[in-house]
Amino acid sequence: MTNTAAITLRGLVKRYGTLVAVDALDLDVPAGQILALLGPNGAGKSTTTEMVLGLVKPDSGSVHVFGQAPSEAVRRGHIGAMLQNGSLLADIPVKALLGMMHGLHAHPLPLGEVIERADLASILRSNVGKLSGGQAQRLRFGLAIMGDPRLLILDEPTVGMDVDARRRFWTTMDDLATGGRTVVFATHYLDEADEFADRIVVMNAGRIVADGTGSQIKAIVGGRHVRFAGPEADWAALPGVVAARPEGGGWLLTCSDSDQTLRALLTNPAVRDVEVTAPRLEDAFLELVA
Repeated sequence: MTNTAAITLRGLVKRYGTLVAVDALDLDVPAGQILALLGPNGAGKSTTTEMVLGLVKPDSGSVHVFGQAPSEAVRRGHIGAMLQNGSLLADIPVKALLGMMHGLHAHPLPLGEVIERADLASILRSNVGKLSGGQAQRLRFGLAIMGDPRLLILDEPTVGMDVDARRRFWTTMDDLATGGRTVVFATHYLDEADEFADRIVVMNAGRIVADGTGSQIKAIVGGRHVRFAGPEADWAALPGVVAARPEGGGWLLTCSDSDQTLRALLTNPAVRDVEVTAPRLEDAFLELVA
């Protein structure tokens, strides 16, 4: 099974009444890959991951996890999940909850390793119901990896975490993937996806609209971006400008020739705070799902 893809989706379709949540989706995720699944709300990300977990049955198409049906992969302990809407037992200390759940797995990781990887040592005596949002996320992560799964499905895993906790979390993710585990995560932190994912899949309206590395996704936008503060005007008419849109109280120009654009732009005395940058993943994302 070492050469078997972690996830194989073929012609996957899921409808809710007249709404097509997932539309003829094909996707292969190799074992050991860290994949970021991006898309606006309603793109079909959650429905797709729920079908991979066996929580939702597709209307047509097939789902295989390490060559098995999702229910079989879950039964064998191959999948661990960290879902945003996953509730936790509230009136119990963290240490007691970990111990109880540890006893339910056939081949769990050592409890000490779970505590270390999820950074839980400082909150073991805390009541679960009293945890902050970031602490609760770390606990959910500990529970997700406890069964030593080969595939981790993570939904907005770093929501509520501070910058330091997020950095430690992704260091752990990299260690897990290096050890052969596969990680699929959905996030609205696009910088995290760009920095930590081996591969990015962008979904919109139930379909894949882009699939590649962060660099490949950003190349879709092309050229350079010029950001500046200035009055409302027909900035798209400037030479070298491909597109113009307002952003954060200023303007963002996508340029095929930023040198030509700057020469024309800087003749306007009302223009200030000019910045030239390479396209960001956020820029490509907005263009793809517009």
